[in-house]
Formats: sequence, C-alpha cells, structure tokens
Amino acid sequence: MHFTKYQGLGNDFIFLDGQEALSVTDPAALARKWCARHTGIGADGVVLLLPSTRADIRMRIINSDGSEAEMCGNASRCVPLHLLHKGKTQQKRITLETLAGIIETEVLDEHRGLVRVNMGTPRWTKGALAMQGDPAASALHTSVNVGECQLVGSGISMGNPHFVVEVPNVQKVPVAQLGPQVETWPLFTQKTNVEFVQILDENTVRMRVWERGAGITQACGTGACATAAACILNRRTADTVTVQLDGGNLTIQWPEKKNIFMTGPAQKVFEGDMVL
Repeated sequence: MHFTKYQGLGNDFIFLDGQEALSVTDPAALARKWCARHTGIGADGVVLLLPSTRADIRMRIINSDGSEAEMCGNASRCVPLHLLHKGKTQQKRITLETLAGIIETEVLDEHRGLVRVNMGTPRWTKGALAMQGDPAASALHTSVNVGECQLVGSGISMGNPHFVVEVPNVQKVPVAQLGPQVETWPLFTQKTNVEFVQILDENTVRMRVWERGAGITQACGTGACATAAACILNRRTADTVTVQLDGGNLTIQWPEKKNIFMTGPAQKVFEGDMVL
C-alpha cells in the first residue's frame, strides 16, 4: 500500500489517499501498527483523505493509539501541499471536511511549504469541551488537582478539547508525568489535550503539549490556536501571537475574536510502500 509521510513542525503523519484510503477497513489497527516508531513507519497519526460532498476533500485523523481526532491543525497544513504535489489540484485554496467542521486552507508559498489555515472560532464553554458541570458555564478558569499539584487553566475548544495552563518556566514542567493525568482527569469526559504555556512577551509564548491519543509531540496546531485564544481572552497577549513549540513557530491571529488563523510550514518527508 502506497503512503506519503508529511510533517508540520515535527508533528508527523502518514497520508493515504484515493483507493488506498478507501480500502482501509480498520484504521485504528493500521494506525497503531504503522505509527510505531521502532517497528512501523513511525508517526503521530495516520491521515485518510477521502471524497467529500461538502468540501474539496474529507480528512480523517487517526492518532497513534488508534483513537480518532476531530481535527488536526498541523495535518491540515500538509493536505493542500499533498494535493498540489500529487497533481490532484492546481488550486492554492482548499477546503477540508473534518469532524470539527469545514476548514479553509491557503498555500501562501508552495516552495517554502507555507500554509495559512482558517481554524474557525474558538469556544470556551464547558458544553463545547464536553466537561462536567453546567454546559453554558465558562471553562476559562478551571482547577485540576493532580496529586499534590493544583493546575489552574483555561478550557478552549478548537473542535477538539484543550486545557491551557500558564506556567512560569515551561522547560521545568514534567509534561510526561502531568500530561496523561490531566488528559484523563474525570472532569474531561472525552479526555483533553494539554498545553503548558510560558508568556515571553505580549506577542510571544512558549508552549509544550501533551496530545490526547498521541502523547508528547513536537507541535500541535489546534493547541497553538487554543493557547493563543486563552492568552488573548485572559488579556495576557495581543491578538497576534507567535507560539514557539518544540518543533518550531506558528503565527496565530485572532482579529476581532471571530475566526482564528494559523500560519506555518509543512513538508513532505518521504513516500513508499508498506505491507498491511
């Protein structure tokens, strides 16, 4: 089965399209096998590109543990580049159907792999995050007790759930220890992604992430948007924010607090054939 591997700031994905994608009968098992770093291709997830009646193409994201994500910002930057590289389109603007809704992408510079994505409107009610409690209540100031550590963060939905925690020094945070505990905290009935964030100045933050279903990753596009939204709502930054991730930087813009925009690079890594 032919595949193509892409990465966006180190967040890497195995792409299947056309008949290959249509022929996958057990995407969870395939993702667990192919994403294994030592015995498979190695990736944070598998992306299936399928026909859509609502957009140019439908994107399914299967995490490395076999669970399905509603949306993935880094993968969404890879998709239009993949379609251009494969000659499946000549358009620089591509719409993607996802479980989180229709996502609009625009290739700004094909040679540099620079893509801008309209990520939709952040939401911060408990209902939007599938959190316990009053669904209409704000999730911006939420406390989670993990062992002896009390974390106060902001719940932000980008079509998938995020919990953004501001810390004084993000490099000292034991992400591998705290991340899975917060992800599975009972308050979050569908689990959550977890972002630890250090404010550097009014236009710059440093973020490390524990992704639901994938663990520590080099970058998370929806997480970067959730982080920027939380910082802006809490009046910690301006409405244009550079989010520094382990894999590189993303520029997040949230003008007028309507749709939020993410700009960053994506790159083809290699392609090949894998036995099912």
